[in-house]
Amino acid sequence: MQSQNLFKPYLALFIGALSISTSAILVKWAHAPAAVIAFYRLFFTVLLMTPMFLPAWRELLKISKRDWWFSAISGVLLAFHFILWFESLNYTSVTSSVVLVTLQPLFAFAGGYVFFKERLTIGALLSGLLAIVGSTIISWGDFRISGQALFGDMLALLACMMITGYWLFGQDLRKRLSLTIYTYVVYGISSLTLLLYVLCFRYPLFSYKKTDWLCFILLAIIPTLLGHSLMNWSVKWVSAATISMGILFEPVGAAILAYFLLGEMIQQSQWIGGSLILLGIGTYLWSENRKKTLQIQESG
Repeated sequence: MQSQNLFKPYLALFIGALSISTSAILVKWAHAPAAVIAFYRLFFTVLLMTPMFLPAWRELLKISKRDWWFSAISGVLLAFHFILWFESLNYTSVTSSVVLVTLQPLFAFAGGYVFFKERLTIGALLSGLLAIVGSTIISWGDFRISGQALFGDMLALLACMMITGYWLFGQDLRKRLSLTIYTYVVYGISSLTLLLYVLCFRYPLFSYKKTDWLCFILLAIIPTLLGHSLMNWSVKWVSAATISMGILFEPVGAAILAYFLLGEMIQQSQWIGGSLILLGIGTYLWSENRKKTLQIQESG
C-alpha cells in the first residue's frame, strides 16, 4: 500500500483511540451507580449491533458447548471489569484509573506465560519491571493524597486483571467465531450478568436524569462501537502491534480531556508513574513485534 494511502487507516486509529479516551469522562459525568452505567453501556451496544447480527445468527447453531462456556466466562469477566473500573472512578482520578487499566498487555503476557507456557523475553521482563515501578509511584502518590484514591487505584488494577482474562478467553474464541458473533454473544452475556448484578443489589433501572441516559447511549456509541470498530477496521492495513501502540494514547487522551472537561490536575507522581508504565508497555509491544518479525523472516 502506498504511503499516501496509509493516511486513512492511521487517522482511523487516532480517532478510535480518542473515542476510547472519552469512556472515563462519560462515566464521571453520569451519576448512576457503576453497575447501572456498565449495564446500559453494553445493553445499548447489543441493541445497536442487532442489525449486523441478524444476517449471521445461524452461526450460533455451530457454537460448541465448550465455546459457550468460554463465552460465558468471558462475558462475566467483562461485566466485572466494567463494574470495578467504573467504581474506581468514584475514588481516584481519571488519569490514575485509565493508566492502571492500560496495564492489561502486561497482565496478558503474564497470563500467557502461566496458561499457555509462552516464553518470557528480556524485553517483556524489562517492560514488566518498568510498569510495576510506575504503578507503585502512582499508588504511593495517590496514597499521600488520600486513602480513597489508593482504594480507587486497587479497583482499577482488579479491573485490569478482569479485562485481561476477557482477552485471553477471547483470543481462543476468535479462532473459531466471527467477530460479529463473538462480540454479540459476549456482550449479550455480559449485559445479562450486569442486569442480574443490578437487580441483586436493588439499584433502580429507570429513575435517572436525562444527562445520565445521554451518557449511557454515548458510552455505547463512541468508545464501544465507534472506537473499537475503527480499530478493527484499520487492522486490515496496519499491524496489530501498531493498533496496540495506538491504544496507549487512551490514558493520554483521557488525561487531556479530564483536564479541560473535569478540571482534574495531573500530579507529579502521575506524570512520572504514567510515563514509566507507558514506556514499559511500549517496550513490551516493540519486543513482541520484533520477535514476530524475526520468526516470519526465519520461516520465509
